[in-house]
Amino acid sequence: MTSTTGRQGGGGGGGRVNGVKVRVPKMAELVAAQLRRKIVRGELAEGEALPAESALMAEFAVSRPTLREAFRVLESESLISVRRGARGGARVQTPEGTVAARYAGVVLEYRGTTLKDVYDARTVIEAPCAGLLAEGRTDEDLVRLRAAVAEAETLMDNPSAFIRAHMEFHALVVELAGNETLSVLNGMVRHIIDQANWSHVDLDAGSPENVRANRRGFRAHGALVELVAARRTEAAEELWRLHLQEAEDYLLQNRSMTTVLDLLG
Repeated sequence: MTSTTGRQGGGGGGGRVNGVKVRVPKMAELVAAQLRRKIVRGELAEGEALPAESALMAEFAVSRPTLREAFRVLESESLISVRRGARGGARVQTPEGTVAARYAGVVLEYRGTTLKDVYDARTVIEAPCAGLLAEGRTDEDLVRLRAAVAEAETLMDNPSAFIRAHMEFHALVVELAGNETLSVLNGMVRHIIDQANWSHVDLDAGSPENVRANRRGFRAHGALVELVAARRTEAAEELWRLHLQEAEDYLLQNRSMTTVLDLLG
């Protein structure tokens, strides 16, 4: 393979195009981009070992320090895992939405984002997904939804297990809606929402108010499944929007934590 650029290693330089300063990527970034593309396209499969360092150095015409810097870039993105030592090496990992979720959490913390802001974003994402699910659901989707509701019903007396099942149902609604972009965006806010749910369980698990909220939520989940089964798209979206708003009102009442930083910091 022809070298990606005519020079090795080193820091990215710069130049000007039409008077605008343009940053030239470092060689390690270019190598990382080539390997990233192969992973995303499936040319390098999950769990597969990358070629030996000597082979990659020859392929990209780079030094060992430059190649290892490229590895660090991909490792930070959770696209590869690197084991050190004589029996070590780099292996491919499937891209996960959790990486984006962690980074999004850092950005939201830095901006002082309120938890209400995050809950409102969840409603914008999840409510339309309920409508999409009702519109395009399959028989298999209904089986999975009803199984999730049935499982939650057996956990009503176990607040921690119930809230876990509750959160998984919400994720399932978005997954079955079939829109990958919305699914990734949901994963970015779900990490924060899940943390808030867990903190609330710690505060009032088993209290009369908590029991009432759990039962209300459970009924909403069951009602959604029936609307999805009947393909009532608008009704499903409206029910889910109302359910999300009720959950937000309950989870944000009398909270000492008001921002993402309070929650995750």
